[in-house]
Amino acid sequence: MAAFIQKLFRSRKTPDAAPKSRKAPQPAPVGQEDTRASQREEQLRTMEGSPSQDVLAKIAIEGATADIRQTAASRLTEESRLQQVQKRAKSKDKGVYQTVKLTLQKLREEQARQEGITQTIATLISHARNQAQSDDTKLYEARLDSLLKQWSEVETHASPEQAQTFLEAVHRCKERIAAIQSAAEDEKRQREQTLQRRETLNMLTSTLDDLKAQSPQTLPSQASLDALQKTQENRWLEATRDTAVEKQEQKTYETAMLALRNYLSAVRRINQERETIAELSAALDSKQDTSEDQRAQAKTLIQEIRWPEGYPSPALLEPLRKLAGKRKSPVEAPADQERQKALAARLHTDLQQLEEALEAKQLKESKQLFKTAQQHLRDLDHRHGKPFQARMQLLTGQLRELTDWQGFATEPKQIALCEQMEYLADQPMDPEAKAERIKELQNEWRDLGGSSDRSLWSRFKAASDKAYEPCKAYFSAKSGLKQANLEKRSAICEQLETFLDNADWSSIDWKATERIHQTARQEWKEAWPVEFRDNRQVQKRFDDLLKRLEAPLDEERRKNEGLKQEIVQTAQALVDHEPLQDAMNKAKALQTDWQAIGITRHREDRKLWQAFRKACDQIFARRDTERSEQQQAYRAADEAAKASLQQSSGVTGDSDEEAIMAALSALREIDAAALSKGVREQVQQEKQRLAQILSGLQLQSKMTSWRSLVLAAATGEAVIDAAPEHWSELADASDGQDPAELVIRAEILCGVPSPDSDQQRRMEIQVQRLADGMGSPDTSGDQLRDVEKLVANWCLGATGEAANRELAERLNGALSNLINS
Repeated sequence: MAAFIQKLFRSRKTPDAAPKSRKAPQPAPVGQEDTRASQREEQLRTMEGSPSQDVLAKIAIEGATADIRQTAASRLTEESRLQQVQKRAKSKDKGVYQTVKLTLQKLREEQARQEGITQTIATLISHARNQAQSDDTKLYEARLDSLLKQWSEVETHASPEQAQTFLEAVHRCKERIAAIQSAAEDEKRQREQTLQRRETLNMLTSTLDDLKAQSPQTLPSQASLDALQKTQENRWLEATRDTAVEKQEQKTYETAMLALRNYLSAVRRINQERETIAELSAALDSKQDTSEDQRAQAKTLIQEIRWPEGYPSPALLEPLRKLAGKRKSPVEAPADQERQKALAARLHTDLQQLEEALEAKQLKESKQLFKTAQQHLRDLDHRHGKPFQARMQLLTGQLRELTDWQGFATEPKQIALCEQMEYLADQPMDPEAKAERIKELQNEWRDLGGSSDRSLWSRFKAASDKAYEPCKAYFSAKSGLKQANLEKRSAICEQLETFLDNADWSSIDWKATERIHQTARQEWKEAWPVEFRDNRQVQKRFDDLLKRLEAPLDEERRKNEGLKQEIVQTAQALVDHEPLQDAMNKAKALQTDWQAIGITRHREDRKLWQAFRKACDQIFARRDTERSEQQQAYRAADEAAKASLQQSSGVTGDSDEEAIMAALSALREIDAAALSKGVREQVQQEKQRLAQILSGLQLQSKMTSWRSLVLAAATGEAVIDAAPEHWSELADASDGQDPAELVIRAEILCGVPSPDSDQQRRMEIQVQRLADGMGSPDTSGDQLRDVEKLVANWCLGATGEAANRELAERLNGALSNLINS
């Protein structure tokens, strides 16, 4: 700054330093003009090339012409050079300065724009990541579209890493959207499938109901029933594809479809044998003796048709039934009947187990159960076995399907098990985990029913042996650990036995004993693993010792539980006890007694504690109820008091005495003990306010009466009849005083100044009052009483008669001041 100031003053010439006469400007030398021209040419050639920012900055400051400097300044792009030129050109070249300033402004605006774009890119990437991790699926796709739209505006400015990060997040979002859409579509498909299954069951049920109500004279259309069966089977197949179906729902469908198939099969068989049935019916109608062959043929047709029970038999079959006749079944012995019932019950159990095995896809168990069920069905006679035939046919079909599926699926699974076992053999794993996994794979192989391919079994066996080889050493070492744990358990038994043999149960610490019991059980569990066979005797010894320890513990627990039960009963009796405070004190004492009782069983203690806690809660709930009732009483009393306060608030000093007395009487009738603290204080303050107003009115009335009596006495009127009765005593008790002195005393008492002419006498009276002890604040007595004595002396004594009207006016003025004070 100092150098700039010196340079500025050097460039100026003071008036004293100016020459007295001006000389004409001398033309520039020819050599100087040539130098400037050559400099300009050189700078132009430099500008035509690709000069650096340093060269441009120098030309912008030192250019030969303004155009060259402007051109150089306009080609500057580096911020540091622009700032340098702006600083140097500020006071020398306004054109260059403005050009550089504008360029800097544009450069900074571009930088701010780039920073905004960078921030926007970072924000969009962050939002995309959050979107990919968000659990909020509401408007998920719309939010992603908004992000993509914003990204398209700044995508060209993003780095490859930023673009990759954003696109990865978007990819996860799109996967999420696809999953959401897939879940929605799957849910929609499942709802549609549920609806289709429901409608299929309804259709089958209504069809079967219609068939049950069908007239025997008409036979349903076979084509219609066949179309209905195929349609509903395909419909059910589509409605159960790739979805879980409840067991009961599937069973309902299979039962209804089986009934429809049986009915359709019977109708189809009737239509096929319609001519034969007509011939046999005609033979029966001819009333000729039918042959045995015809009767046998009729029986065969009836058995082949197998008309389902529960549906009205067609009239076409009645001639066949008559022709076939009914054979009386031999009377079964009671013992045989009981045997048949037992076999039927056992078959029913077998079929239930078979259904469960089929549903669990257990082929091996299903085959064994099916064989057993077939054997039991063969043992039943026709009458007892007939109800199970339809169910057996259904289960036979299910077993066949499971067998086909199992044969198709077993070999790939067995190959996969071999590969898993071979992979497991090469893996370094915890020996126990590895052995457990080997066992799991072997169980899976066994569950598949083995394999008839011996090479596949040999492969699995070799892989199993190889995988188990590293586990042998571990389990060998583990046997030593088992022995150590066995010895530890033996030591626990020794310690327990020593404690039990030396325990004095009459003075024992029961809580410590209970901890010993718990510690022994815990340490016993921790001493594991052990060899099962070697542990048998030790386990039996430990169990016997625990029983010896638990017996006195249980006895002590039951005794303590009895004590707590007594406390519970006592607490329950206190629920209705009066007075309440006594009940609460006793309940608190019972809680202390509860804490002092020793060990109990946890479950029983919890039950007793809940009962005790309930009784205590009921006791203290009474307190809360009483408090609530008290609060309600407070609120009711407060509302009534506030109503009285609202009415009394309208009473002011301008109201008449009767209104004030009525409001004050209403407030005094309120029971203050029934009010809340705040309202009680309001009532008290309002009573004080009304009392003050009433006192003021009464004082004002009194002073008015007194002033009239004062004036009457001063004019010589008789006032004895109008004066209060007690004034006579006050006047007799007062010493006769000069009227002026009396007025001065009244002015002193009422705080009214006396005339200047009486100041000396007033001072003397005040001194006298001090001497008599009447001027002290502590012994001033009742001001109004003292004033009343003076007024009584004025009116009834000789003082008033000797007074004049001026003094009477002064006295009344003092009395007026007493009202205002």
